[in-house]
Amino acid sequence: MDLKTTYLGLELAHPFMPGASIMSEELDTVRALEDAGASAIVLHSLFEEQIRAEQGAALDAVEGAEYRSAEAISFFPGGLDMFRLGPNEYLEHIAKVKAAVGIPVIASLNGATKGGWLHYAELMEQAGADALELNVYYLATDLDKTGLSIRTETMEMVTSVKSAVKIPVALKLSPFYTSMANTAKELDGVNVDGLILFNRFYQPDIDVEELEVVRSLHLSDSSELLLRLRWLAILSGRVQASLAVSGGVHTVLDAVKSVMCGAHAVQMVSALLKNGPSYLRSIIDGVSAWLEDHEYDSLEQMQGSMSLLKAPDPDAYERANYASVLRSWRR
Repeated sequence: MDLKTTYLGLELAHPFMPGASIMSEELDTVRALEDAGASAIVLHSLFEEQIRAEQGAALDAVEGAEYRSAEAISFFPGGLDMFRLGPNEYLEHIAKVKAAVGIPVIASLNGATKGGWLHYAELMEQAGADALELNVYYLATDLDKTGLSIRTETMEMVTSVKSAVKIPVALKLSPFYTSMANTAKELDGVNVDGLILFNRFYQPDIDVEELEVVRSLHLSDSSELLLRLRWLAILSGRVQASLAVSGGVHTVLDAVKSVMCGAHAVQMVSALLKNGPSYLRSIIDGVSAWLEDHEYDSLEQMQGSMSLLKAPDPDAYERANYASVLRSWRR
């Protein structure tokens, strides 16, 4: 079965790859992921806070650690010294991974503000990265911070990185921008190469006895995919950027749905952490078998087939679904 896809201008054997996580920190695991059929390797993130620490800047963002990314939460409470790789070591790791595998290597840069730390995008390119994933993770707790200002800063960060590198740049978004569709259109306007839907917000709990914030990272499940499917379907065919799904892909049907809604790349983390790198092969083979069973000639034939662009009146389609769901409950 022909599973080929194009993501960020990269011709890939299929859409399925590991997402940014600790799995990419060990070369043995990276090789195991390639052996399992990964079409690309997305490296774990290098965080703005790490770079600012090395540059001697104030670590004001760490004070709000409970609002930072799920990928970072296991590090910040114990201090930045708990990162396995510092900024320079991260650059060296890119070169090592690039030498160890024969598939594209996508570096990941995670931050929330404009600044000199974005210069590391250029250094990642020089280290051998084939593409860059910019994870803009920010939860505004300032009452005077407007949605427009957050979006403007995001655009400025993307523009800064795009002007510094020649490799493709994908933006990993949160789902909480005001008017996501318009945000995607504006990102198209600054020539972002891909949109990744979505990063996962860390949700702190409360210990009512100890009066403490409880920090823990919960792996995703398939229920989290629904929000991503909705926005994949809305954006598919309406923006020039490649579309990737991240969060909630655990089964073959999850993967099929993602591609049907328009995904050019399908990133998996939680399912691989739970089941090991070899689980990726079962997803690839399962999707291939599903396509054959349903008489598709290729994955491309299925890609975007369930997008809203295929609906004659997307707004009416969404309203009809909304009304139908509200009236569907029965005791």
